[in-house]
Amino acid sequence: MDIITARGLTKDFNHTRAVDNIDFDIKKGECFGFLGPNGAGKTTVMRMLYCVVVPTSGTIKVFGLDIEDNPSIIKSRIGVMPQDDNLDIELSALKNLIVYARYFEIPYRTSRKTAYNLLEYVGLTEKADENIKNLSGGMQRALLLARSLINSPEILILDEPTTGLDPHSRHNVWNKLKDLKEKNTTLILTTHYMEEAERLCDRVAIMDRGRIITIDSPKNLMETHGGNLEYVYLKLTGKRLKGKENGENNLS
Repeated sequence: MDIITARGLTKDFNHTRAVDNIDFDIKKGECFGFLGPNGAGKTTVMRMLYCVVVPTSGTIKVFGLDIEDNPSIIKSRIGVMPQDDNLDIELSALKNLIVYARYFEIPYRTSRKTAYNLLEYVGLTEKADENIKNLSGGMQRALLLARSLINSPEILILDEPTTGLDPHSRHNVWNKLKDLKEKNTTLILTTHYMEEAERLCDRVAIMDRGRIITIDSPKNLMETHGGNLEYVYLKLTGKRLKGKENGENNLS
């Protein structure tokens, strides 16, 4: 069953077309990835999905609801882990979760219990009262993941969830996302990491210059084009990978 449907989706910013007439469907319980270089339109698509950016034309339906007509209902059922760390640096890890729960009108007693459970889930129980300034980058990303789950979302949107993390922290995030998928949470992510897409995604949409070039499973793409996902991406877009000198599989 499709939980998200987009048709003719287009977004212009002044005289720049960021997303150019794209169609896609996302099934309930799958992990769907958007791959592409900076400027491909991935983040704009994500921001339209969680009702922050209004399409110039075309439609998106989430849970069968049009995003322009039902933004509040849709937002209440979605969790978002942004690319940028936007935690409140003046608050503790626990307080960040409790304060964020207010946006969903979750009672304090409930939010406090949920916050502690989420801190345990991401391995930050001992950091509950620690100020954000004292947390490592990996811990802050883990806290952002916990925050995105405060409302028990049916859809979790993750914009480059592991960018900047060391390999150990990255694998920790992957394990949590796999666990959420097994619990039938629909995951939608953008990523620059080929290994991340191969490990997590049931299907990926490869984007460039606001358009979707293809949508398929990583396995099918690799079998069809003969090579790993990095090779497929290069073949379809002509874009090189950055960070190769460090052994990374990042899109440039």
